[in-house]
Amino acid sequence: MDFNNPELISFITLCLHEDQGDGDHSSLASIPAGTKGHSRILLKENGVIAGLLLAKTILKVVDPGITLNIYHQDGEHLAKGTLLAEAHGSVHSLLLAERLLLNFMQRLSGIATQTAAMVKLLDGYKTKVLDTRKTTPGLRLLEKWAVKTGGGENHRIGLYDMIMLKDNHVDSSGGITAAVQRTKTYLETHGKNLKIEVETRNMDEVKEALNTGFVDRIMLDNFTPDACKEAVTWIAGRCETEASGGITADNIRQYAAAGVDFISLGMLTHTVKSLDISMKTHSIPS
Repeated sequence: MDFNNPELISFITLCLHEDQGDGDHSSLASIPAGTKGHSRILLKENGVIAGLLLAKTILKVVDPGITLNIYHQDGEHLAKGTLLAEAHGSVHSLLLAERLLLNFMQRLSGIATQTAAMVKLLDGYKTKVLDTRKTTPGLRLLEKWAVKTGGGENHRIGLYDMIMLKDNHVDSSGGITAAVQRTKTYLETHGKNLKIEVETRNMDEVKEALNTGFVDRIMLDNFTPDACKEAVTWIAGRCETEASGGITADNIRQYAAAGVDFISLGMLTHTVKSLDISMKTHSIPS
């Protein structure tokens, strides 16, 4: 991910303005202008870190005069108490950046940690863990980057980079066959080369989707592990398979054992626990 992307810089600037308003009056009122400081960014629980390079960008946006020494890399699984980085510069600037920096790092690290845990549960299987579009508005690219940092894979990024015919599309278009046929025509008319995935709810829909001859992946939505195995056996490698719905840490290996290519998990981004990280700042005698 490009952490110097102008759109990301603009987003960070907007987030800072939301927090700062017309000034960080707590710092301005209590700390003399020009005071220099030192900050230590510490990991307070075990987990996979994500957001160190983003922290560097945030500090640069706040104050290019701040220096940041980073001691670890995004994606590392680290122990509680690890010193992640140290920053030096204006105390006012460090305190202004603190909460935004931590909010991002804690959430992204939580996503990376949860993803890594689910990926580890699939050791020995070919199945890959996917995220979904159940992301925080405005944070999608960062959250999907965190999934990759934790060892998972991205599903489609948005509505524009893959065709996903879900139950609402199917029910609103008159069935799977009609939806897929219209989609094929649409893609040809508009000169787009997008993969087509169809969500299915039972074996009859699995067979209908595959029989269209144009589906790249079939989602097995809320299938049991045994039903997934039946579907995978019938599909026999003629398209990709994805299990979704009702999958947890307790049963994810059963779904992988069914032979699906992918397992998509909304929990990676929409029910994640942020990782505990602190940023402690003190002044440096002049």
